[in-house]
Amino acid sequence: MANHFHLLVYQKDIPFLEKLMRSVMTSYSRYFNLKYKRTGSLFEGRYKAVRIDNDQYLQHITRYIHLNPRLWKNYRYSSLKYYRDIKPPIWLKPESILELFSSSDEYIEFVANYEELRDMITELKYQLADR
Repeated sequence: MANHFHLLVYQKDIPFLEKLMRSVMTSYSRYFNLKYKRTGSLFEGRYKAVRIDNDQYLQHITRYIHLNPRLWKNYRYSSLKYYRDIKPPIWLKPESILELFSSSDEYIEFVANYEELRDMITELKYQLADR
């Protein structure tokens, strides 16, 4: 995932997301440009956002995010480790996803057991890519 990233953000109001994304994109662009002694735009376009309006969709979106890296089990930037044993940073709230499952083990199994739902994940990829 060297060319993009995924965030799952709880949004209280519309201006919040716009301000958050502007801040994230601007801060990272400045950091990257300074580090690599370059100038100009870093991102090709505006961020993409999808409204999640039910728990089932939320479950599948989180799985999609966690499975997106090719080597998802060992991806160093994944939040998946915080869904199990490690205390998360204050801004990360895995409990909001874990409450949809009977245990953290069930969630990890749900993520790992992707083969039977491969078609649904592929469809989600195309839906997200089209937005």
